[in-house]
Amino acid sequence: MIRNLAQGVQAFTSNVFLVEGETTALVDTGANFDIVPKIREVTDSLDTVYLTHTHPDHIGNVDAVRDAFDVETWGYDTGYNAVDNRIEDRERVQIGDDVYQAVHTPGHKNDHLCFYSQGSGICFAGDLVFANGAFGRTDLAEGDRERLVESIDTLREVVGDDLSEIHVGHGPSIVTRPQDDLELAAKAARMSQ
Repeated sequence: MIRNLAQGVQAFTSNVFLVEGETTALVDTGANFDIVPKIREVTDSLDTVYLTHTHPDHIGNVDAVRDAFDVETWGYDTGYNAVDNRIEDRERVQIGDDVYQAVHTPGHKNDHLCFYSQGSGICFAGDLVFANGAFGRTDLAEGDRERLVESIDTLREVVGDDLSEIHVGHGPSIVTRPQDDLELAAKAARMSQ
């Protein structure tokens, strides 16, 4: 089961996905609100935390989650204090009941990762793409529109025709025809170059 623990939070934060199953994992920790009681409403333990990237709105609650659940974090760049363990591009990780492939997708930020499970067709896309063909901003440090377009294309190749859901860093998850939103984002990012 996938739950967005940041749903309804009014503070500036990313979405925070709690994924239960064989392993109980958090995808991103959010920021500017107390995530720990929201996790405890569902579970008393976490096995791991995966970070799509290290922008403050995605990692602000890392220390609180580490302290409360004695859990380590995984991300692309261990040069950041929020990342305890490195995930390589195309490495496979267990999130809930499914095995996900980590896909390095820079452009929004150099350490950006998406996680895709071919078995379930589920993708955690961080800030690469959003609902209705929106895409991650490239006007922040490390932002690069050309690399973002390449990363969207890479994700499109990885997911192929098997995509069933995209859980994004901000806004609603895409659970109806997510392939369409991904195609729209690829076109929109190109047009904005």
